[in-house]
Amino acid sequence: MSGRIFKPFPVGAFTIIPAGFSTPEPCGIPLILGRKGAFGSGEHETTASCLELLTTIPSLKGCRAFDLGTGTGILALAASRLGAAAITALDLEWPAALSCAENARLNGLEDRIFTICGELNAVATRPYDLVMANIYADILLPLADRLVELTRPGGYLLLSGIPLQDKFDIERRYTRLGCTVADSRILEDYASFLLQRPATP
Repeated sequence: MSGRIFKPFPVGAFTIIPAGFSTPEPCGIPLILGRKGAFGSGEHETTASCLELLTTIPSLKGCRAFDLGTGTGILALAASRLGAAAITALDLEWPAALSCAENARLNGLEDRIFTICGELNAVATRPYDLVMANIYADILLPLADRLVELTRPGGYLLLSGIPLQDKFDIERRYTRLGCTVADSRILEDYASFLLQRPATP
């Protein structure tokens, strides 16, 4: 989390609370973040839009989720707060994985968020109810088949970090794999998509 964050602030239905601060009143769904550097403090428009889109999914209660490029783990924390029962959070960078694990502990969610430092092949092929990836478009494109494969039929993919010039390519790539756009956010510089994999007939 950036050192620029000095006090709690709201992001949609959530309130981001830096570690060491008291929970403000009134408060949305609390997400406590430590001060270790990793992407995903809730300030950036991609993270904020993902938090907003998470709340539009009909129900996350009891679901299994996967967070690729987890950073601080903010999306994993949010999914857990919304009812996800088990979340695998993966990041290639060791400091980010440590940050995610620490933030899970700060929120009392360490028994529901399993943090891995490694590449995508470190994740089991069993499909998830929700796959989240707030990363780069040039990673989302080559990983499209794999991410769709990791999503159970009827499940959701939350994709962000997509520059506006890459919006069409991402949408076309994933819809050609059978996904439909359930919701989206077109931001100042980026786009975010909530996609749904079709249920098995």
